Amino acid sequence: MTRFPEGPATSPGFLLWHTTLRWQRVMAAALAPLDLTHVQFVILASTWWLNGQGEHPKQSRLSDYTGSDARMTSEVVGRLIAKGLLERTRDPEDARAKVLTVTSDGAAVAARAIDAVEAADEAFFAPALKRPLDLVTLLQTLAAR
Repeated sequence: MTRFPEGPATSPGFLLWHTTLRWQRVMAAALAPLDLTHVQFVILASTWWLNGQGEHPKQSRLSDYTGSDARMTSEVVGRLIAKGLLERTRDPEDARAKVLTVTSDGAAVAARAIDAVEAADEAFFAPALKRPLDLVTLLQTLAAR
């Protein structure tokens, strides 16, 4: 017997699953005009952010930073390089290593994508953000590693 006799609609995990699926559809729609998947956006925007902080990350650092699987990060980085949005160059401190830098085209796309994602997030979360600190605190607690 389930702990939720009223059905899955009262299960936090089931509700989170449905919320996540709905949010992913909203993100996909926001990023489609920019020809980016959500994963590509996360990798591009994270690289852009780190570059803006003076860091040119290796792929392993980017994988850790985004919480993405290393192999998936590698595949997505390759696609973003093929699109001309990222470039891989030699690390000036370690000739064997490569670092990632957002190209000028990548920076322009990242800025537009961030605007699109932030607007989509604002619309998606608007009903819950009437008390934003409660939602943000809850998500921070749940996302803690």
